[in-house]
Amino acid sequence: MNDDRNRSWPGQEPDAPRRAQWPGEDDEPGWPSEEPPRRPQRRTPPNGIPRSAGPRPADGPQWPGGDAGGPEWPSDNEPRRPAPPRRPNGMPPRRQGPPPPPGGRPAGHRPPPPPPGDRRPPAPADQATAMVRPVEPEPYEREPELITHHAHNGTEDPYGYDPYDDRYDDRHPSAAFGAEGEEAYDEPAEDDEDDKKKVLTPKQRKKRRWRIVRRVLYAMFGLFVVVPAIAFVITYFLVDVPSQESVASLQSQPITLMYADGSPMGKIAPASGGSRYLLKPGEVPEVVKKAVYAAEDSSFETNSGFDVGGILRAVYNNVTGGQGGGSTISQQYIKKATANEAPTLTRKWTELAKSFKMNNQMSKEEIITAYLNTIYFGRGANGIEAAAQAYFKKPAKELGASEAALLAGLIQGPSRSENEPYAQRRWNFVMDQMVSNKWLDPGERAAAQFPKPIPKAQAKADDAGTLSLHIRNRVIDELEARGYDQDRLHQGGYKITTTIDPKAQKMAEESVAEGMKGQTDENILNALVAIDPKTGGVVAYWGGPDWTKNAQGQDVQAMDWANVPHNPGSAFKAFDLTAFLKMGRGLGETFDGSNNRKFDGRTIRNAGESSNCGTQCTVAEAMKVSANTVFYDMVRNETKVDPVAKAAKEAGVMVEAEGGKAKLSPDINIALGGGGTVTTAEDMAAGFATFAGEGVRQKQHFVAKLTNSQDEVEFDETAPKGTPAFSDDADKSKQIAGNVTDALEEVIPYSKLKCPKNHECAGKTGTQQYDFKDSDPPSYRDRNAQTWMVGYTPSISTSVWVGGDGNKPLHDKNNKPIYGRTIAGPIWEDFMSRYMTGKPSEKFDSVKPIGKDARSVPTTTAQKPPETSTPPETPTTTPTPTTPTTPTETTETGGWPTKPTKPTKPTRPGPGTTDPLFPNAEDP
Repeated sequence: MNDDRNRSWPGQEPDAPRRAQWPGEDDEPGWPSEEPPRRPQRRTPPNGIPRSAGPRPADGPQWPGGDAGGPEWPSDNEPRRPAPPRRPNGMPPRRQGPPPPPGGRPAGHRPPPPPPGDRRPPAPADQATAMVRPVEPEPYEREPELITHHAHNGTEDPYGYDPYDDRYDDRHPSAAFGAEGEEAYDEPAEDDEDDKKKVLTPKQRKKRRWRIVRRVLYAMFGLFVVVPAIAFVITYFLVDVPSQESVASLQSQPITLMYADGSPMGKIAPASGGSRYLLKPGEVPEVVKKAVYAAEDSSFETNSGFDVGGILRAVYNNVTGGQGGGSTISQQYIKKATANEAPTLTRKWTELAKSFKMNNQMSKEEIITAYLNTIYFGRGANGIEAAAQAYFKKPAKELGASEAALLAGLIQGPSRSENEPYAQRRWNFVMDQMVSNKWLDPGERAAAQFPKPIPKAQAKADDAGTLSLHIRNRVIDELEARGYDQDRLHQGGYKITTTIDPKAQKMAEESVAEGMKGQTDENILNALVAIDPKTGGVVAYWGGPDWTKNAQGQDVQAMDWANVPHNPGSAFKAFDLTAFLKMGRGLGETFDGSNNRKFDGRTIRNAGESSNCGTQCTVAEAMKVSANTVFYDMVRNETKVDPVAKAAKEAGVMVEAEGGKAKLSPDINIALGGGGTVTTAEDMAAGFATFAGEGVRQKQHFVAKLTNSQDEVEFDETAPKGTPAFSDDADKSKQIAGNVTDALEEVIPYSKLKCPKNHECAGKTGTQQYDFKDSDPPSYRDRNAQTWMVGYTPSISTSVWVGGDGNKPLHDKNNKPIYGRTIAGPIWEDFMSRYMTGKPSEKFDSVKPIGKDARSVPTTTAQKPPETSTPPETPTTTPTPTTPTTPTETTETGGWPTKPTKPTKPTRPGPGTTDPLFPNAEDP
């Protein structure tokens, strides 16, 4: 392969032609050919072999490290030449001799050199002047290069270092890894012909990978250690630690509440007295401090403001889905003092710096005292002194280990202070941690019992002016569920716009007072809740008076009966019907509505001994007369239990798992709203509001808008955010709700109630019977304990409950049993009439019947089938729920049809006009 670069001989001009020059001759033209002569290529010596075999002899020029018998150059300066490309096998290519002159080869021409490895004999003396071609050098000898090379200018490094050996230059892409003391390696040459990539040996690839790893580790160390350390130092000197006095002043801002129209409702001032009393260092009992350490930060006495182990545990818990944070007591104090709980890295970073600085500026005793003076314990109590008063009516210095453990356990969940299972779980945890840290004797732990705090109603309430305490508590509870506890609200000076309509609230109170006028039974209680179906906002709320007398004659906060669950009785049948309609079955389906039907030995009776809906009673007729046998049969043999519970939750009944208080019993008693099935007045108003809202559920709420002291809106719930309740298909959900409304419309006139003038309405009464005891007088056998009236127009849904605290035999002013239509019904009617007066006339939208239309069924009564036709099943046990299959439609339309014009409903004959008794706790 020819060299395409023209290099001059030593002593020539750079572009002068090359020629072989004999000693003593003048310069003459070079080779006749334009191509200069070639020299043999020397190989790079292997690792460990010196580039020169020995010093150059003094008697004449030769190859560096050449043999004594090798060819000599006519000058001390050796010619330079580029390294030739390698052959595919790694060996240098063979070179051809210089071209012959015209007319033949010159005298003294030698044959081609022998193969590599042969040693050429010295030239004869008579041929000293003959031009000879140098022999091929040994493979390990280095070819002479630039004249500045140390080997040529007499400054050769005695240690064999070659400055032109780029294996030691780490900047060169083919450099070896010898710069850090590792063994150098040979870099394979590139193929100039096809410009292929270098092929590395496994050893070379391994070393290159380790070099990359080292550099990445250096970068990571700088990024995650050096830079954060510098930033932490800078942050440390920029931040300040807030004092407990400044925190207390922040917690003293009032909370402002307003009605839905913007008019003032009242203010919640910070709790006075103990909650603003700041204990001094040394006044906090040791047992209280140890309990708080056990609950929040067991390493408090030794850490520097943050706990690396705790942070790692918090990260692990977050990754694995566990619970528990990594904040120390110092960090919690900073978070509470700054009122900043945003889950951001910036907040965490400054929190760490401030807590570290706090531990450098204050003693541990001062830090724990400041923490316990400002932390929130629930019940509106900031600080340990206020908490001791709110929960145990005693000062903090008198708290025992058990009481201190309860308060310490509530720090993580102050909003769940009234959740006894949660409080007991936290109490057990704190007590066990105190034992494991040797802060409590195991014997004392074994003997300890869970302390019973005083009822929340007996705790000193905040000064809220004329604001209803029940409404205030519901507002605060709702905001705490959204992450805004009372302490945070005070710190931010928040303004709360509620959903309560001041006019509607006044009407509700007046209607309840009017309905209870003249009642002599002191055990009768009442509640009223009204909800807007279009938004889910509670427009009126009455849970009873705010204050009552305790056994000692002291004024204490009364129970909110609108937020206490009770058996809903027959009012729950609306959800039985909803589950039945979801199966595709219609109001025209018939059941045996005979009275005193037996189901596996259990007798189910209707509304009175003489009440009989007939053996072919339609579902529409059964709803109107509240036939228990029909709905018990429907749930037991058609819908099953679980679909009924699901329909109730879809409508708006909130169970405990969803933050509510309702319980839906997983047994057949749910069909009649009895047994373990209990709901609140708010639940029933919200559930029926979904029927009023045409199958669209709007979650019930009390807070319309929340703004801080700078009038910045935190959230706004004024716009409707509902979703289809009973089906993903909005039209189907509307059709189901419309069919329920069709059935409930007939209940109002049958119960001798009236709709507001110029407005359509629908609803359902309900009654739960008193559980008779053997020691009771016979007159109690027919008494009832709970009564309901729940109904709606297109724009308002109202639930009225009249009953007792638990199982009480109630009577009216005439000493007769009460029913849903006797006291609760008139209260509902009066409020609805007041509220709808002056509003535009409203009617329900018409929907097409689902399944069999009730109007197509003849009103004749069929022969009663034998009781044995009912499949055997024990009604008192919980049946295994099954998802029913949708039956084949028997009507002409079938499926989910379009909406026709709503026909006029025919008047159906009732079972009579005499007021019957309802020994089985149900009434129309």
